[in-house]
Amino acid sequence: MVSQTKEGSTELQRSSSRRTLAVFMQKTTTKHSEMMVVLSCLESSQVALLLDFEMLYMIGLGLGDAKDITVKGLEVLRRCSRVYLEAYTSVLTVGKEVLEEFYGRKLILADREEVEQEANNILKDADISDVAFLVVGDPFGATTHSDLILRATKLGIPYRVIHNASIMNAVGCCGLQLYRFGETVSVVFWTDTWRPESFFDKVKKNRQNGMHTLCLLAVTEETICVGLARVGAEDQKIAAGTLQQMCTVDLGGPLHSLIITGGSLHPMEMEMLSLFSIPEYSSESQSIDGL
Repeated sequence: MVSQTKEGSTELQRSSSRRTLAVFMQKTTTKHSEMMVVLSCLESSQVALLLDFEMLYMIGLGLGDAKDITVKGLEVLRRCSRVYLEAYTSVLTVGKEVLEEFYGRKLILADREEVEQEANNILKDADISDVAFLVVGDPFGATTHSDLILRATKLGIPYRVIHNASIMNAVGCCGLQLYRFGETVSVVFWTDTWRPESFFDKVKKNRQNGMHTLCLLAVTEETICVGLARVGAEDQKIAAGTLQQMCTVDLGGPLHSLIITGGSLHPMEMEMLSLFSIPEYSSESQSIDGL
């Protein structure tokens, strides 16, 4: 009973503080100096409560398994009223049940349709109770997640992003230098009625500029490429060789990425890629050391 009384009192104080701020914001332009005026009129306890707004949390999960979440992300996740798991732009090496067991929370799967077409369901009541949206990798790894933040902002819902490792920076594990990468492209699976080819022009432009291309998932058979699988996981695998040789390599289960190099490699890049060279080069193939 004591605990419930304290929680009720805390909520009343929070509501009172917010009403005070809301009235003030209606009467001012809420510049920084003006905000300091209203905060100075409140007791320290009210200020602390006022700044502790409920909000939408975008939490990156990293690339490997359940333990890749940051300490900060896990602490926030465990106190949220609802926790969504974005389930279509990427996947971890473990399933939803494993994540739930480690996080100690039930997860609500959010597919593409819900995130893109029914985002208001995710944002519902996020201004009065904390809501977490979990993303494999980093929250800004897909434009869809930026759209969710924009929707929240338009609804007046505060948000906070908790970053994590992404394939965009972890790809450096293969030895290619990150600053020498051009535009990243998505190579989607073709269907009988949908065969987009726009990524070819982007790869070509990167090649002309001597930049590597990270392809999120092929280019001539002799182009040096790097295949990566399950980056960040304990069974991470990297293979480097010509595109023709890559066709003979089994990288195992997803997730997969392919880097199309910019043609001219830095000497240190060549030395690093030699660590992951596909063995038994054919006489018709171009070796990494030959570049």
